[in-house]
Amino acid sequence: MADINQVVLIGRLTRDAELKYTAAGQAVCKFSIAVNRRRKTGDQWVDEPSFFDIVLWGKQGETLHQYLVKGKQVGIDGELRQDRWEQDGQNRSKVEIVANNIQLLGGGNNGPNTGGSSSFNSPGTSSSGSSTYRQDNSPKADNIGDSFTDDIPF
Repeated sequence: MADINQVVLIGRLTRDAELKYTAAGQAVCKFSIAVNRRRKTGDQWVDEPSFFDIVLWGKQGETLHQYLVKGKQVGIDGELRQDRWEQDGQNRSKVEIVANNIQLLGGGNNGPNTGGSSSFNSPGTSSSGSSTYRQDNSPKADNIGDSFTDDIPF
Protein backbone atom coordinates (compact mmCIF):
# COMPACT_ATOMS: atom_id res chain seq x y z
CA MET A 1 0.00 0.00 0.00
CA ALA A 2 1.29 3.46 -0.89
CA ASP A 3 1.85 6.16 1.71
CA ILE A 4 -0.37 9.26 1.73
CA ASN A 5 0.76 12.76 2.66
CA GLN A 6 -2.14 15.18 2.06
CA VAL A 7 -3.14 18.25 4.09
CA VAL A 8 -6.17 20.49 3.56
CA LEU A 9 -6.61 23.55 5.80
CA ILE A 10 -8.62 26.75 5.87
CA GLY A 11 -7.27 29.52 8.06
CA ARG A 12 -6.17 33.14 8.29
CA LEU A 13 -2.69 34.53 7.77
CA THR A 14 -1.00 35.55 11.03
CA ARG A 15 1.45 37.86 9.24
CA ASP A 16 2.20 39.15 5.74
CA ALA A 17 3.92 36.64 3.47
CA GLU A 18 7.70 36.93 2.99
CA LEU A 19 9.16 36.47 -0.50
CA LYS A 20 12.81 35.42 -0.78
CA TYR A 21 14.98 33.78 -3.43
CA THR A 22 17.38 30.86 -3.17
CA ALA A 23 20.98 31.11 -4.41
CA ALA A 24 19.78 29.42 -7.61
CA GLY A 25 17.13 32.14 -8.13
CA GLN A 26 14.09 30.04 -7.11
CA ALA A 27 11.33 32.06 -5.41
CA VAL A 28 10.21 30.96 -1.93
CA CYS A 29 7.15 32.53 -0.32
CA LYS A 30 6.64 31.76 3.38
CA PHE A 31 3.75 32.61 5.68
CA SER A 32 1.82 31.24 8.66
CA ILE A 33 -1.86 30.58 9.16
CA ALA A 34 -4.02 30.10 12.23
CA VAL A 35 -6.74 27.46 12.13
CA ASN A 36 -9.37 27.56 14.87
CA ARG A 37 -10.91 24.49 16.43
CA ARG A 38 -14.09 25.01 18.42
CA ARG A 39 -14.56 23.08 21.62
CA LYS A 40 -16.98 23.37 24.46
CA THR A 41 -15.69 24.42 27.87
CA GLY A 42 -18.45 24.36 30.44
CA ASP A 43 -21.38 26.26 28.95
CA GLN A 44 -19.36 28.19 26.36
CA TRP A 45 -17.75 27.40 23.02
CA VAL A 46 -14.09 28.41 22.87
CA ASP A 47 -11.87 28.83 19.78
CA GLU A 48 -8.57 26.99 20.17
CA PRO A 49 -6.06 28.10 17.49
CA SER A 50 -3.36 25.98 15.88
CA PHE A 51 -0.57 27.64 13.89
CA PHE A 52 1.00 26.23 10.73
CA ASP A 53 3.94 27.40 8.59
CA ILE A 54 3.30 27.31 4.84
CA VAL A 55 5.88 27.31 2.01
CA LEU A 56 4.99 28.23 -1.56
CA TRP A 57 7.62 27.73 -4.27
CA GLY A 58 8.33 29.26 -7.68
CA LYS A 59 6.20 31.49 -9.87
CA GLN A 60 3.13 30.78 -7.78
CA GLY A 61 4.85 32.28 -4.72
CA GLU A 62 5.90 35.37 -6.68
CA THR A 63 2.39 35.87 -8.03
CA LEU A 64 0.50 35.35 -4.77
CA HIS A 65 2.91 37.21 -2.48
CA GLN A 66 1.06 40.52 -2.88
CA TYR A 67 -2.31 38.94 -1.95
CA LEU A 68 -1.11 37.04 1.11
CA VAL A 69 -1.56 39.68 3.82
CA LYS A 70 -2.25 39.38 7.52
CA GLY A 71 -5.88 38.46 8.21
CA LYS A 72 -6.56 37.06 4.71
CA GLN A 73 -8.49 33.78 4.78
CA VAL A 74 -7.01 31.08 2.55
CA GLY A 75 -7.61 27.44 1.72
CA ILE A 76 -4.43 25.35 1.48
CA ASP A 77 -3.97 21.97 -0.19
CA GLY A 78 -0.49 20.58 0.26
CA GLU A 79 1.78 18.07 1.93
CA LEU A 80 3.85 17.89 5.10
CA ARG A 81 7.63 18.16 4.83
CA GLN A 82 10.08 17.72 7.67
CA ASP A 83 13.24 19.81 7.55
CA ARG A 84 16.15 18.44 9.63
CA TRP A 85 19.42 20.13 10.58
CA GLU A 86 22.04 20.27 13.30
CA GLN A 87 22.54 23.40 15.39
CA ASP A 88 25.09 23.73 18.19
CA GLY A 89 25.58 19.97 18.22
CA GLN A 90 21.87 19.25 18.63
CA ASN A 91 19.58 17.72 16.05
CA ARG A 92 16.67 19.98 15.15
CA SER A 93 13.62 19.53 12.96
CA LYS A 94 10.61 21.49 11.78
CA VAL A 95 7.47 20.38 9.96
CA GLU A 96 6.12 22.75 7.29
CA ILE A 97 3.28 22.50 4.80
CA VAL A 98 4.40 22.78 1.19
CA ALA A 99 1.38 24.18 -0.65
CA ASN A 100 0.30 22.65 -3.96
CA ASN A 101 -2.91 24.65 -4.30
CA ILE A 102 -4.03 27.88 -2.62
CA GLN A 103 -7.48 29.43 -2.69
CA LEU A 104 -7.99 33.02 -1.57
CA LEU A 105 -11.25 33.05 0.36
CA GLY A 106 -11.76 36.45 1.96
CA GLY A 107 -10.86 38.77 4.79
CA GLY A 108 -7.82 41.00 5.05
CA ASN A 109 -8.49 44.43 3.57
CA ASN A 110 -4.91 45.28 2.62
CA GLY A 111 -4.53 43.16 -0.52
CA PRO A 112 -5.66 43.88 -4.08
CA ASN A 113 -8.19 41.02 -3.96
CA THR A 114 -10.41 41.57 -0.93
CA GLY A 115 -13.57 39.82 -2.01
CA GLY A 116 -14.75 36.73 -3.82
CA SER A 117 -12.86 33.54 -4.27
CA SER A 118 -9.81 32.82 -6.40
CA SER A 119 -7.96 29.57 -6.88
CA PHE A 120 -4.27 29.13 -7.65
CA ASN A 121 -2.75 25.79 -8.63
CA SER A 122 0.93 25.02 -8.37
CA PRO A 123 2.95 24.14 -11.45
CA GLY A 124 2.39 20.56 -12.47
CA THR A 125 -1.24 20.44 -11.36
CA SER A 126 -2.58 21.92 -14.58
CA SER A 127 -2.40 20.21 -17.95
CA SER A 128 -0.01 22.83 -19.32
CA GLY A 129 2.42 22.49 -16.41
CA SER A 130 2.28 26.21 -15.57
CA SER A 131 0.54 28.15 -12.85
CA THR A 132 -3.12 28.76 -13.52
CA TYR A 133 -5.60 31.25 -12.14
CA ARG A 134 -9.29 30.44 -12.00
CA GLN A 135 -12.09 32.71 -10.91
CA ASP A 136 -15.17 31.08 -9.41
CA ASN A 137 -17.72 31.37 -12.23
CA SER A 138 -20.31 29.04 -10.77
CA PRO A 139 -23.95 30.08 -11.20
CA LYS A 140 -25.50 32.03 -8.37
CA ALA A 141 -27.99 30.16 -6.20
CA ASP A 142 -30.71 32.67 -7.13
CA ASN A 143 -30.63 31.67 -10.80
CA ILE A 144 -30.62 27.90 -10.39
CA GLY A 145 -34.39 27.49 -10.09
CA ASP A 146 -35.14 29.83 -13.02
CA SER A 147 -34.27 27.23 -15.68
CA PHE A 148 -36.85 24.68 -14.41
CA THR A 149 -40.44 25.09 -15.63
CA ASP A 150 -41.85 21.74 -14.50
CA ASP A 151 -42.82 20.88 -10.96
CA ILE A 152 -40.62 18.32 -9.27
CA PRO A 153 -42.84 15.39 -8.15
CA PHE A 154 -41.47 15.01 -4.63
